[in-house]
Amino acid sequence: MRTIEAAHFKAHCLALLDELEPDGLIITRRGKPVARVVPYAQGDADLIGSLRGKVNVKGDISTTGVRWNADSES
Repeated sequence: MRTIEAAHFKAHCLALLDELEPDGLIITRRGKPVARVVPYAQGDADLIGSLRGKVNVKGDISTTGVRWNADSES
């Protein structure tokens, strides 16, 4: 995990956030850790609709294609 002095973080905050690594960034003051910045975890809701226009469905996806009789006793 990368460590950075608070004054440097203040001066370059937006650029540092743009290149934030998955394990985050530790901010120090006078050599002692005071904060940790980590990326915000994206929820699964971002996946909804993400394959629109990329997947083609062929056939009827609501059936297995096998005929069966629910009233059958065998």
